[in-house]
Amino acid sequence: MRPMTAVLNILGVAFVLTTGVAAADGLESSDQSHLAALAEPLPTPAQPETWVGSGQGGLLITSGNTPALTINGKLDLSHSHGGWKQAVFASALYGRNQGQMNGERGEFRYQLDRQIEGRNYWFTGLDAVRDLFSGYSVRVTVSTGLGRRFVDSDTAKLSANVGVGYEVFAEQDLIRDDSGNLIGRVNGPTVHGIAATFGLKGERRLTANTSLQENLAITSATGKTSIASDLALHISLGNRLALSVGYDLRANTNPPLGAKKIDQGTTLNVVYALH
Repeated sequence: MRPMTAVLNILGVAFVLTTGVAAADGLESSDQSHLAALAEPLPTPAQPETWVGSGQGGLLITSGNTPALTINGKLDLSHSHGGWKQAVFASALYGRNQGQMNGERGEFRYQLDRQIEGRNYWFTGLDAVRDLFSGYSVRVTVSTGLGRRFVDSDTAKLSANVGVGYEVFAEQDLIRDDSGNLIGRVNGPTVHGIAATFGLKGERRLTANTSLQENLAITSATGKTSIASDLALHISLGNRLALSVGYDLRANTNPPLGAKKIDQGTTLNVVYALH
């Protein structure tokens, strides 16, 4: 019996050793897999969506025989999320000539677009203007309608919209002397009524570092039509900086007493882009 017992003991020891080695190998393999999984880089979280666009400003100061000061600034931003897009445009102008103020204007536009089919979208917009030399101390328009992005590529963009809304404005007659200098204002009635609107925004890349941009807004209400056009040539100076040579036009087909139909100016601004 002893030889048989010895054989059985040897087989038992071999079984225990084999099982222990296999278990150790399995544990080591599991630990290595776990460590490898921990060593793998975590997926990079999606970057939050931000506003994109640009801000710009310019300053002109002259002294001597014709002391003058002119300051202007603009902000043009947009934000897209899913089928929604927000757009904000703001501008400001202030001017003095020979100690007398000859320009003070502030504008704000907000538009919310909802894509409905392909390149078509439904929009709701707000347009507010305060211009002390236009014959209207304040003008506010709320509108809604349809728009379309006709061109949307890396080198060209063009979108337009038409809408209907409601406009409220306060008339203000401007009193001037024989030389044309403003010497007083007479507040008129507050007028409101149904308005039709048209908007157009386009950009065309001309070369690798130049582009032509246009931002147009037209509102027609209560027997008059207001036009705001900002046309500019942008010359890139790097990743974020650029120069802008612009032509700004503000027009009204039926201005109050003392105000001109057309107000225009040329700007040379420094632009800072937001990506």
